[in-house]
Amino acid sequence: MLTAGSLVSLSDTLLTDQPAPAAAPRTHSAKLWLPQRVVFTPDALDEEFGQQMLARVSAQNLEVELLKSNRLTGLRQGDDVRATYRTAKNTLAVVKAPAGALRLQPTPPSADWQLNLAEGCPAHCQYCYLAGSLSGPPVVKAFANLPQLLTNTATYEQPGRVVSFEASCYTDVLGIEHLTGSLAEAVRHFSTREGAQLRFVSKYDHIGPLLGLPHQGRTRARFSLNAEPVARRLEGGTASVEARILALRRLALPVSSGGGGYPVGVVLAPIMPIPDWQRHYTELLDRLQLALDFDCDLTVEFITHRFTPGSKDVLLQWYPNTSLDLAEEGRAVKRNKFGGLKYVYQPEQMQAMKAWFYAEWQRRFPNAPVQYWT
Repeated sequence: MLTAGSLVSLSDTLLTDQPAPAAAPRTHSAKLWLPQRVVFTPDALDEEFGQQMLARVSAQNLEVELLKSNRLTGLRQGDDVRATYRTAKNTLAVVKAPAGALRLQPTPPSADWQLNLAEGCPAHCQYCYLAGSLSGPPVVKAFANLPQLLTNTATYEQPGRVVSFEASCYTDVLGIEHLTGSLAEAVRHFSTREGAQLRFVSKYDHIGPLLGLPHQGRTRARFSLNAEPVARRLEGGTASVEARILALRRLALPVSSGGGGYPVGVVLAPIMPIPDWQRHYTELLDRLQLALDFDCDLTVEFITHRFTPGSKDVLLQWYPNTSLDLAEEGRAVKRNKFGGLKYVYQPEQMQAMKAWFYAEWQRRFPNAPVQYWT
């Protein structure tokens, strides 16, 4: 069995202009997220699954506050956005998803439809794509009416093709699974749906609840990976890259070998042309190749770093001392059909990186398709 210590060492390079000497890779698992405040709305407790979440939270010896109404209040704390951020990131609210959650939204190129089991994430990634996407303080909201949300997906299935549902648009479902049980419930549900596939992606490594589930190959478990300098500096509260790779390996291994037998995937994101980027990403891909030294159902998605004016403003309030490059100068502007804009890398830089990543991936994993580059 491959161990974390047997994987290739990575550089401890910081986000500076000069490469640093190589250092031993970090191998830590993510700490279990145990929020300081847990609240349940009355309508959440009316749901059987909400009662199951209450039992899970109580088993972690967390103090629970039962709200008198279905409105979340008291989330803005302190005198500034940073204080509110800290409070919100330590709050779990178990609520009932509104009726609008049954009207699923398309989410290409990741999947056909969004399936939000929760909103908000316990991690502290300084490039967070949720910044500016969700309104209000970044509280983690878990949906107690999950069975209703899962049953609703059948109306979006189409005869003759497999329809995919993405569970990670607005949260890291594995990072909160010990408190919600939502991901395992979703895996069990989709195991019965021949025309559907569940997809999730995580930076956490607590995969125990997923092992032994009867998924029938209808859940693709993906892990977000990045070059060591990016992960070390910008992905607070998450599992180390080593731990994520080992979790990926364990879920991909056949059940007969002690694994989960899942279809798996790598989401390489956000790709950044940091100093000496080819070396750092080569080391990551080499480590991944070493870990996946057996036949498995593997895919990859390449996502480059981008930001909007709104997300930049929020991120700089959340992380005022960040080393993340948010300079608009030198970036290209990309607009959507609604007139919104985001800052991406220049076309020639994107083309060069795309060619390099495609070649390096296909050389190592010729049978693992690239799903998209963006």
